[in-house]
Amino acid sequence: MEAVEAAGHLFDDPPRQGATESFLADERHHLLIAYVDDVPAGMVTGVEMVHPGKGTEMFLYELGVDELGVDESFRGQGVGRALVSALADLARERDCYGMWVITGEGNAAAPATYGHTGGVPEEEQVVLVRTFDQT
Repeated sequence: MEAVEAAGHLFDDPPRQGATESFLADERHHLLIAYVDDVPAGMVTGVEMVHPGKGTEMFLYELGVDELGVDESFRGQGVGRALVSALADLARERDCYGMWVITGEGNAAAPATYGHTGGVPEEEQVVLVRTFDQT
């Protein structure tokens, strides 16, 4: 929990204690933090998804939204690439058959980073979202 709090600036919103504890307690949820000189420089989260007819794949849940979850002072130094590669290595170790991610059209850094680590665009895909009110 302390490491997540120390890296809180890398998340879209400040990490919530209950959600963080739940995420970290699940063996199929992964949070990797990159450090440069003991300073949290970047983070990536992944979730193993299992389907009866497909097996297990890694969903790269988030590499941050603004410049890939890499602290501004460490951007352009390969931190994002290293994080994506480390998650891919973990996915292979966990017998995932692949890894996938969704990113926004306006986020030019994300496709470049994913492409440098072996990712390719999936043709003709549409993402639909439904948000529920939280009380």
